[in-house]
Amino acid sequence: MLREIEYFLNGKIKEECGVFGVFNIKEASKIVYYGLHSLQHRGQEGCGIGTFNKDVVERVRGEGLVTEIFTKKNLEKLKGNMGIGHVRYSTSGGGGIENTQPFLIKSHRGNFLVSHNGNIINGDILKRELELEGSIFNSTSDSEIIGHLIQREEGIFIERVKKALNKLEGAFSIIILTEDTMYGIRDKNGLRPLSLGKLNGGFLLSSESSAFDIVGGKYLRFLEPGEILQIKKEEISSEKYRKDTQNKMCAMEYIYFSRPDSNINNLNVHSIRRKSGEILAQESFVEGDIVIGVPDSSLSSAMGYSDKSGITYEMGLIKNRYVGRTFIKPTQEERERGVRMKLSGLESIIRDKKVILVDDSIVRGTTSKYIVSILRECGAKEVHVRIGSAPITSPCFYGVDTSTRKELISNRLNEEELCEYIGADSLKFLSIEGMEKAFGKNLCLACFTGEYPTEVYGLLGGDNE
Repeated sequence: MLREIEYFLNGKIKEECGVFGVFNIKEASKIVYYGLHSLQHRGQEGCGIGTFNKDVVERVRGEGLVTEIFTKKNLEKLKGNMGIGHVRYSTSGGGGIENTQPFLIKSHRGNFLVSHNGNIINGDILKRELELEGSIFNSTSDSEIIGHLIQREEGIFIERVKKALNKLEGAFSIIILTEDTMYGIRDKNGLRPLSLGKLNGGFLLSSESSAFDIVGGKYLRFLEPGEILQIKKEEISSEKYRKDTQNKMCAMEYIYFSRPDSNINNLNVHSIRRKSGEILAQESFVEGDIVIGVPDSSLSSAMGYSDKSGITYEMGLIKNRYVGRTFIKPTQEERERGVRMKLSGLESIIRDKKVILVDDSIVRGTTSKYIVSILRECGAKEVHVRIGSAPITSPCFYGVDTSTRKELISNRLNEEELCEYIGADSLKFLSIEGMEKAFGKNLCLACFTGEYPTEVYGLLGGDNE
């Protein structure tokens, strides 16, 4: 999906965040830089890199894209053979430089850096408790809570980390860096991804395995739910910080968030998206002349729909990757003009055709409505919309910015009403059963079913209804 469009027009979900770590590799900051660049799709509001050079810690953060923040001068400041980084969308705590990671925790017991992807759903409770005990917070992000919890525990560092983790509820993949050790951690429910890789005798951690390819590394394995991985010198050790684990990977990682060249739970994202398109064609075949996918995350599903249906796949929508971010435009008219510059239709392909438009999801509906209008303007005879996921009807509390039911159009409109709203000739969604056939049964489907894998601490009440 063209991620920026719905963000600017309040119609599409944003990714969570991305984390990347490097241990025992020369000029680590440069490797982190390229790793973050490959994860840029997961967060475009802010980014940061922190490094350790023996006991000296340095950090550079900023609001903007990786290429905007990290100049040659900034990277040269970040010395040493170990470092961690973060790209961010603000799903909890809002924006601002103070919320940009990695967080640096300073203490007489030693400094450390923390990068976190996900959302701590009992964060407000923990923060109040910590403040009553004297903790002072420099940000409004729930991620800073992790650092304060570690600081307040007793014992050697690894024991303090485990005690802190057992107080957290929600979704998280975390990378922690001290002056001699890097830790990789996944939450007990396995909601957020984290992979281990290797490069030149050193080690890498990343939200997505595709980042390893970009930096010339090799994918080793996917971390398990509830696992804490400790990398020290040239040795790796692993243990579970708790036993009550379950594998509930966020379904949207497969459907939308992750790059097609990434592996999630050892499944290639492109391959399973293609399979979902095949199942979608089985479930909701419609006669048409061409199949078109919405760039970028829907292209694989569109190929699968074409394969199974026998209808020609075409590149009917073009994404312009060189247009500035339109959210800085001062008026709605200018924002919409900027969006038109980002996505255009190929009239020579579309005119007088019955078009099957495959998209990954519908959240608020404005993008689908807009894209259907583009196809109509290009002369499409009919537009049939097929969605590679089930209707999103419930809010997510695990790091995706859909926190209320009222903002989800499928919670208000049935399929027929939504079809009329977006201006399509027909609309069909992939079934829950179809999603499980494509992506497996180890999924968090809370945003589709309203069945949450964790306690939600009253978040469904009040404004979240």
